[in-house]
This record gives sequence, C-alpha cells and structure tokens, in this order.
Amino acid sequence: MLDSDAGGGHERSIRVHLDAIRHNIGEFSKWVAPANVMAVVKAGAYGHGAVPAARAALEGGASWLGVAHVSEALSLREASVNAPLLAWLHTPRSDFTSAIAHGIRLGISSVSEMHRAGRAAESAGLHATVHLKVDTGLGRNGATPDDWRDLVDCAMKYEQRGAVTTEGVFSHLSVAENATRDAETTRQIRLFDAAVAAARRVGLNPHTKHIANTAAALRRPDSHYDMVRIGIGTYGLSPLRHNEPVPIKLRRALSMHATLAAVKQLPADHGVSYGARHITSRPTLVGLVPVGYGDGLPRSADGIAVTIHGVTHPVLGVISMDQMVIGLSNDAGLSGAPMPGDEVTIIALDGENTVDQWATASSSSNYEIVTKLTRRPARVYRSP
Repeated sequence: MLDSDAGGGHERSIRVHLDAIRHNIGEFSKWVAPANVMAVVKAGAYGHGAVPAARAALEGGASWLGVAHVSEALSLREASVNAPLLAWLHTPRSDFTSAIAHGIRLGISSVSEMHRAGRAAESAGLHATVHLKVDTGLGRNGATPDDWRDLVDCAMKYEQRGAVTTEGVFSHLSVAENATRDAETTRQIRLFDAAVAAARRVGLNPHTKHIANTAAALRRPDSHYDMVRIGIGTYGLSPLRHNEPVPIKLRRALSMHATLAAVKQLPADHGVSYGARHITSRPTLVGLVPVGYGDGLPRSADGIAVTIHGVTHPVLGVISMDQMVIGLSNDAGLSGAPMPGDEVTIIALDGENTVDQWATASSSSNYEIVTKLTRRPARVYRSP
C-alpha cells in the first residue's frame, strides 16, 4: 500500500517530491509548445507511484497520460484519474471492452489488434478511439512499413462502420538520445511522415501525431508534432548520453532513506558481507543499513556511498537482500559518529549518491534504478 503520510516515522522510505514532477512537466510544456505533453506513468510511474505522479503531472500542465498496459490504465480510471489516456502494449488477453468503456485510447499495432478493438466496440455498442502505431525502426510493436497499408485500410473500414475513430498516429524513436546517430533519428522521422501521409490517403484524419520521447523532446524539435511523450524526464532524470547538458532545468523527484540499524567495530582483516569482497585494513567502525536488493537496490553497485547528516560514508562489500554495511570511520573511537536511529540517505536528490550515481556504480541506467525499487519501502508523498 502506498503511504501518503507527509512525515517521517518509517524505517525505510522513498520520498516522492510531487512539486518536482509538476515543475518538470511545466518546463517541458514551455519547451515544446505548442505541442501537448503526455506524461508517461507506466510501471508505477517509473517507481514513483502511478496515481500521485499522474495527478501531479496533470497539475503541472500535462494534457495526456500514457501507460503500457490496459490494466495500468484501468487502475488510473479506478482512482478517478479522468484525463486522456493511451495504452499501447497488448496481448490477446487485454481487456479492450473495459478499456473502451472507460474512455481509454488504444494504441493499435496490427490488423489483428484493429479487428479486436473494432469488434469489441461493436459488440458492446460503444465507440473506440485508437492511435495507430507504425514501426519506424525500433523493431518492437507497431506495424512495419510493409504492413502499414493493411492496418490503415482496416482502421478506415471500422471508421466507416461508426465503431472507431483514428485519433492519432504514433511511433517510437530508438537512438534519439545519441547525437552521433542523428541520421537514424531523421530517417525514422521521415518514415513517420510517410506513414501519416499514407493514413490520410485512405481517408483517415489523425490529428494527434506523436513520436518524440524525452530525449527527442529535448534534442529534436522537428519531432515534436502535436504531442511529445515525456517518460524519464517527468521524474527529473535525463536520458541524454555522456552528461550532455539538458536545455531545461529538471528536478529529481525521488529520494530513498532508511534508519541506521546498528553500529559496531570490526577488527582489522575482517571480511564484510557475502564473499568477503571487502576486507578491513584496520579497526573500522561500520554501520548496518536495513535496505538491500530486496528493496530494489542493485546488488552489483560498486563504489557507491550513502550520506548521514550530510557526511558521505562508503558502502562496504556486496549489498545483501535486506541490508548493507557502510564504513563510518577508520577510527573506532571517533566521537560524534552516527548512532542507531539516525537517518541514512541512500538515494539523494542531489550530491554524490543520486539515481545517476547508482546507475553508474552498477553499470545500469537511471530508468532501471528507479523502476526496480520495490514496494517494501513506504512511499511518502511530499507536496509543499
């Protein structure tokens, strides 16, 4: 259960700063205007909590919300989130009838999906609104250029029968974050233009065209069209490579904290954690922090640190399922050392142990770090 308590008292917590989400969406809205902004809140809003993040994004200026699965969209509707909402990744078991009944737009990637959407609408006496997806080079879902004509023809037949409206055409870019591969992004944009033109030739009138992800929203204004889909950027994180500057001011929305469980002295030549990959070189004061990979932290992180009262302390040895060991000093008798009950900042909004530092330390990405955080730490939503 996500915790909405704005205070402390949790042994382990993930603090989500909703004002940062509002700020980030506001910055993107100004940057891409007159295009609309879709805030992508799939996978529990990248670990931040789908419903609170969705509401904050809408308050910040998002016009749309996006998710992968119909089940995610229905959960938002159950929470009375009633903004325009697109779900785009389906299986034969996806509940199109419920989606259509709740006004959820369906991303359609194939003729078979188009038939399922049209027949679901007709059987229930409803009207489906769809966005047709073309695969311009990513190789995931979406109709290939060779299959596109069949898809738009099928969509047109259901429009003529009054069961469906093709509101949009969309695609997804594969290397928009990489400036050295801009020619590939340009090629995808040109294929997208051709797909839109083909849809119009058969009589469709898609007035919401979208291909830009966060990286393209930042780097490629020629990809903005009618709407951009902001995923990782909603949460103040950049997808750009090699610390490339971001042209707008983003604020990270997530930090992670725990209560220091214990403090103890280890002698010299003592192993720390599984595999004894760290051996103390001298008597060392260490602390036990009650979080680990069971809370979503990467076990592979190497060279990462945490902070207590603003002071940095290295993580020693391998991160375990439920705990990690940190070095507090090389002097066991140091006065003023951290004590059990002190707050440990594991992932910081700024400084030396941000999401991006955790990603670097584990050879991962900022997307993966936040999305893998489990439900065990309480979510605490802060909204000044």
